[in-house]
Amino acid sequence: MVLRVRLLPRLLLLPSTHTSTPLRPSRLPRRLSFSARFSALSHLAVPQDVEQSDNEGAPHGDVQVKLPLDRLFVPPGATVDVGDQEAVSARVLKGSNIVLGPYARGDAHVVNADFVKSSVRPDDCPRDGLPEFALVGRSNVGKSSLLNSLVRRKRLALTSKKPGKTQCINHFKVNDSWYLVDLPGYGYASAPQEARTNWDEFTRNYFLSRENLVSVFLLIDASIPAKKIDLDYASWLGQNKVPMTLVFTKCDKRKKKKNGGRRPEENVETFQGLIREYFEAAPPWIMTSSVTNQGRDEILLHMSQLRNYWLKH
Repeated sequence: MVLRVRLLPRLLLLPSTHTSTPLRPSRLPRRLSFSARFSALSHLAVPQDVEQSDNEGAPHGDVQVKLPLDRLFVPPGATVDVGDQEAVSARVLKGSNIVLGPYARGDAHVVNADFVKSSVRPDDCPRDGLPEFALVGRSNVGKSSLLNSLVRRKRLALTSKKPGKTQCINHFKVNDSWYLVDLPGYGYASAPQEARTNWDEFTRNYFLSRENLVSVFLLIDASIPAKKIDLDYASWLGQNKVPMTLVFTKCDKRKKKKNGGRRPEENVETFQGLIREYFEAAPPWIMTSSVTNQGRDEILLHMSQLRNYWLKH
């Protein structure tokens, strides 16, 4: 049986039925988002697993991820043949739950990237209508390092050992055709309460009002156990139907079991389990490291297929 799932405008997936007929999109608003509490592949009677693994000693570390099909993210226009697990496995991006679909094209490569402007209000952001992807996460989660890794430049976004340095909405134009947006980190206790309130307010206003926002990339530190503030943030995005991709950072940090440390993939699995009560449709997620560049190419391919679908619809 072949299951065809269309990523609808606003990434709003409608209830599926037991049918082999491709699901048809409704005419919904242009902006993409996820609908919480619904599984895109929920009608599969028996979950089937897709296994991902890296070789022991590889630069990215040994990662073993075994995913049932109902926990995969199926992108626009992709088909999933539940009877051919090898074919499905070959199309899942390494270190993620994302199936590579027909909208991922050669434009995933970054040719140039330039800082455009900093804004303190959503109304001050660029108005050229180009698609954009926003990076947000707890302070010191590695946003600027990830952004620099994506564009292969060491100092496009300035990094700091002091959390809370990003205090504006910073736009970086990539390939003269789309934006990466660096947003203020949340959860920085040393920042004044008024500043934290202002950052949170204009960041959330940006999420809700920015029509050309293709997806928010929520960064989670995979080297430590799940934090309630990250779970709350993911829940808020889901409840407000803001498109979201989970990006697990610092996956190169491997703490020794004998010292009570947990491996990054264990923390990733725990986080996934905790947010399932908010999202029956599995949000896309990717494991990354700015040190080894793990996940860099996978993120760019994922952005490519979301961006090209957004542009066409």
